[in-house]
Amino acid sequence: MPAIEVQQLVKTYGEVRAVDGISFSVDEGEVFGFLGPNGAGKTTTVEILEGYRRPDEGEVTVLGLDPFRDGHELRERVGILLQSTSLYPDLSVAELVGLFSGYYRSTLEPDTLVSAMGLDEKRSARYGELSGGQRQRLALILAFLNDPQLMFLDEPTAGLDPQSRQAVWEWMMQARRNSRTVFLTTHHIEEAEELCDRVAIVDHGQIIALDTPRRLMADLDNGQKIAFLVDGALDLAKLSSIPGVWAATNGRSGEYTLHAEDSQLALKKLLEMASEEGFYPRDLRVEGATLEDVFISLTGRRIRE
Repeated sequence: MPAIEVQQLVKTYGEVRAVDGISFSVDEGEVFGFLGPNGAGKTTTVEILEGYRRPDEGEVTVLGLDPFRDGHELRERVGILLQSTSLYPDLSVAELVGLFSGYYRSTLEPDTLVSAMGLDEKRSARYGELSGGQRQRLALILAFLNDPQLMFLDEPTAGLDPQSRQAVWEWMMQARRNSRTVFLTTHHIEEAEELCDRVAIVDHGQIIALDTPRRLMADLDNGQKIAFLVDGALDLAKLSSIPGVWAATNGRSGEYTLHAEDSQLALKKLLEMASEEGFYPRDLRVEGATLEDVFISLTGRRIRE
């Protein structure tokens, strides 16, 4: 039995179909990414899976249970990290961990989790005194406490330092090795590319792509890119007219990117143009498609939009 199975799920708010007939399943032991721009229907779908909203149409099972009807039993077996968490401001880290430990029949060793998330020195600190990153780490500890079979992680590494982020990534990999399941929503698309076994891309309440990151990137037409830096400004229209190039962009960092259907021809013509016009491309590199390229190609938007 899949860890999650969804058939023709629909949720409407007035005349708006926030979720418009989506179907998918998540295998046990899978890290499954659920990606989409703001307003795509991600949050509504996840809240239905967690049992916080009742669907208008369709069937949903999570660990073999109906999330809305069997919510109490389900929450004993899942961990949930919401996009934002508010806890009692006057309780210390140790007190909050102890409080949440009492909610479950069995838990992992709390001290081990506190150490893994780098909060050893903050055990006595009150929640209201913690920084945003420290609060996020505490929220992760509380979500992991019951050693859940299935984790719903919404932006799990937001605001974390590199060491804590690596600890979260390692936990997800360990969860997979232990046949645990992770349902991940994130705006850090490189996180999904690195960690997820499969990714669903949702837009306007519908799943528009679902496959492994590698296959999604391999299937993207015109997926090669030539990236470089220059001193001064270049004409994007002129760059777009280079043979073998179908689009040219200039990022906030000043880096130019040529999206090429024939990278060898495009690179040759770019260097000829540079020689003729007297500019020098620095940090020049040719790259394959990324998961973000797939996302933009399918939705017309960046994931944070």
